Amino acid sequence: MASRVENKPPRSRSNQKGGAEEGFSDKRQRIGAERMEQQGRVRAPLVALRNKAAADANDVGGVEGSECSAVEFTKDDVEALLNEKTKGNLRFDNKKKMDQMTDLIKRLKLCIRWFKRGEEGHIQEKEKLQTALESAEKKCIDTENEMKIKIAELDETISNLRATISSFEEGIAKEESDKLEAIACYRKEQEARSAAEQMQASVSTELEKVREEKSAAERKAVSNEDLYKRSQEYNMSLQQYNSRLQTDLETTNEAHKRLETEKATIVENLSNVRSHNKALQDQLASLKASQDEAAKQKEMLANELKCLWEELKQVRDDRDRLQAQVQALTGEVEKYKEYTGKSCAQLDTLTIKTNALEETCSSQRDQINMLQQQLITEKEKIKMADLSASETRTVFEDQKRIIRELQEQVAEKDFQVIEGEKLRKKLHNTILELKGNIRVFCRVRPLLPHDVPGTDMVVSYPTSTEALGRGIDLIQSGQKHSFTFDKVFNHEASQQDVFIEISQLVQSALDGYKVCIFAYGQTGSGKTYTMMGRPDAPELKGLIPRSLEQIFENSQSLKDQGWKYKMQASILEIYNETIRDLLSSNRSSGIDSTRTENGVPVSGKQPCTIKQDVNGNQYVSDLTIVDVCSANEISSLMQKAAQSRSVGKTKMNAESSRSHFVFTLRICGINENTKQEVQGLLNLIDLAGSERVSRSEATGERLKEAQCINQSLSCLSKVIFALAKKKDHVPFRESKLTQLLQPCLGGDSKTLMFVNISPDPDSTGESLCSLRFAAGVNACEIGIPRRQTSTRSFDSRLSCG
Repeated sequence: MASRVENKPPRSRSNQKGGAEEGFSDKRQRIGAERMEQQGRVRAPLVALRNKAAADANDVGGVEGSECSAVEFTKDDVEALLNEKTKGNLRFDNKKKMDQMTDLIKRLKLCIRWFKRGEEGHIQEKEKLQTALESAEKKCIDTENEMKIKIAELDETISNLRATISSFEEGIAKEESDKLEAIACYRKEQEARSAAEQMQASVSTELEKVREEKSAAERKAVSNEDLYKRSQEYNMSLQQYNSRLQTDLETTNEAHKRLETEKATIVENLSNVRSHNKALQDQLASLKASQDEAAKQKEMLANELKCLWEELKQVRDDRDRLQAQVQALTGEVEKYKEYTGKSCAQLDTLTIKTNALEETCSSQRDQINMLQQQLITEKEKIKMADLSASETRTVFEDQKRIIRELQEQVAEKDFQVIEGEKLRKKLHNTILELKGNIRVFCRVRPLLPHDVPGTDMVVSYPTSTEALGRGIDLIQSGQKHSFTFDKVFNHEASQQDVFIEISQLVQSALDGYKVCIFAYGQTGSGKTYTMMGRPDAPELKGLIPRSLEQIFENSQSLKDQGWKYKMQASILEIYNETIRDLLSSNRSSGIDSTRTENGVPVSGKQPCTIKQDVNGNQYVSDLTIVDVCSANEISSLMQKAAQSRSVGKTKMNAESSRSHFVFTLRICGINENTKQEVQGLLNLIDLAGSERVSRSEATGERLKEAQCINQSLSCLSKVIFALAKKKDHVPFRESKLTQLLQPCLGGDSKTLMFVNISPDPDSTGESLCSLRFAAGVNACEIGIPRRQTSTRSFDSRLSCG
């Protein structure tokens, strides 16, 4: 395969003014239209997309936004886009082949943007449905509480009615006792009258002289007897009235019993309240009629009492006249007069009792009026309760229907989100495969104060459309060397700008792929700053902490789709061809603990070794594996590893990394809804910097470290060039570094290399070597990455591959 350094087609959307490219676009449109006509249907959205992609080569800025908003995709369009193959035999025509790939990548990007907008719309609609569901449930709960309050008020009203009825019963019983006492007094008076008549008959035989007066008195007595008879009839009428009151009391008791039964039926079913209210109205009408009759009888009694008073007055006048005439009568006559006075006293007491009875009747009438008003109010309350209960019932049914519809919509949206996530992963991996499995990014650090100042810059960036943002020029001894990579970051690029370019690659690890990102370059070129950054400043954090934060944030957002993730981390270094565990509890802090003497570790612990399991996967033995659940836990692990990593001071770098730093994150995800399991791997590697001993002036232990670093990087170069030439034998086992990177370089992993260079004129030779090595890496092809899916249990032993 030809090197990607030379004749690299442009990947930007800048203006291309040439008839050749327009001819290619027209030819692609004709071929696409003919193929869709042969299939029997024309996919209008896809044709529009191709026309938009061709027009996009003429206008970048404004057309791109409108193109994204106008294009719509269907499932068939997306499948056709993913299954589209290279047109014609372009094996040796890299220019046409890259043009076709660029066009396909543009359309895939448009499809991904369209899908992201749809996914955001689904999420917002899901949140709206969730809030509507919560408000409906809250309204139903409030309605149920109001119904409970109204039922409690009805129970309290019924208890008040019972208390009122019991007070009425007590008043009626008291009136009956008063009436019985009045009847007894009338009977005693009648007996006294009969005794007086007998005495009058005996006196008449003795009083011959006063016979005429006696006869007149007898007539008066006869008239008094008539009066007594009328009073007896009045007493009889009172007894009848009492009997009627007793019947009314019985009907009231029956009505009370009916009220109790009605209360029980009200608790069971509010619909029966109306029938009971009607019965209460009938009973109230009967009580009202009986009250009217009692009022009429009262008026009759009052008239009769007036007549009795007038007649009694006449009797008293006659009695006074008789007393004047019969002064000569005997003591029996005086006794008779005394007895007559007693009868008058009894009559007065009877009058007083009658007045008290009238007052009692008036008080009962007032109580009946109050009960009638209370009954009317309770009737209105029951009607209102009926209306509110029916309205509440209808509202509750409507809310239940709305809740069911919302739940169905939420389930449908969840299914669409799951299908969309599957499509996103497929499109994402297709784009990465088209870009190449091993991608190379170049980053130039800014000049530092201790760098040699120069009038001419040794590093420049071409401004041509083809190489803009992807090309870099290095000038050495007046000769210009040009290189082209997937992306070039100048000295003004921030950590965030760099991370945005690799964020999609980091997402692949969460989707179940093996991902490896490593930094290469001479010592002091900014590799550790690119990978680690400065933890104390959030805006200066490197790729490793930013990648881990993205992993944990995305894993939390995928919980709504049923995904649960388990993650394990390990950190090691390769120092002087020895693998060291940086998280081991047996390691002491300090730089000296990482040194070896005559090949034997100072700490006394045996170094880790690379082995293979039964499935052929590589793993590091005796390596500390830590379960992690958040980015903060990994941050503490990184701080612990930084304290144990081997660093040293040289003339070229005050804090030079003297070992290769390897951070590994094993990801296992399980979807509880689809029962799918994925296993991803993320390797983030900070290689030690290559250096020339003549410049670093390393001696002793530093010289040995530099020799081991340069030897391992030389072995890595051999492996890269063997892969580029597709040799049968690739020397992975010549170094611990290449042996550890074998799954990333020779397997089905997605690999990205950062080549860091220094703009210092004194480092031009080392920078040129690094760029040439990166160009060789950019020309390598490895296997197609495969998604790791499995149903077996999660292995606690962390694999490197």
